[in-house]
Amino acid sequence: MAADSAAVSASGQEDTRTRLLTTALRLFTEHGVEGTSLQMIADALGVTKAAVYYHFKTKDEITGAVAEPGLRELDSLVEDASRLRGRNARVDHLLRGFVDIVVRHRTLMALFSRDPGVTRALTTSWTTRGSFSGTMLEILTGPEGEMNQAIAAHAAIAGIAMTGGARQFADLDDETLRAHLLDVGRRLLGRPRRR
Repeated sequence: MAADSAAVSASGQEDTRTRLLTTALRLFTEHGVEGTSLQMIADALGVTKAAVYYHFKTKDEITGAVAEPGLRELDSLVEDASRLRGRNARVDHLLRGFVDIVVRHRTLMALFSRDPGVTRALTTSWTTRGSFSGTMLEILTGPEGEMNQAIAAHAAIAGIAMTGGARQFADLDDETLRAHLLDVGRRLLGRPRRR
């Protein structure tokens, strides 16, 4: 009996944490990270501020936890791409995977591209994010990439991320958005079209 009640308690805490993160993402999207208080999150959940503090001590921790799934996917993608043999295979894998992550996390991409509070919060809560961005750009430009390759890689990554979260494309279905982002990414990176 005690084990059952512990499992229910742990499940309830996880459910509250999940609901808290979903609510925080919605409020961050509506009001920005800076414009959302812990009290607003608690009120939207119908819990006390102490209940929010039980899961997270700061808003930066919440912001990091909201972004964590996408950042972990990106980190894993970069690791997988770096293990592939041949530059073409690495670039193609990274581009396809990055577009998939952007499409899957459209709401988060919108938040990243419009809210400087996200970057500030992630600087304190996600310490490894710089490591995968450098590796990502190295994969896209090659170890001795020229300036035009580096600029194209930056434009592709930033453009794909910002476009994936852009309000004017929010009504596009995932497959249409994915196809367009891949096409633009390939063109910016000078990749041949897939048949």
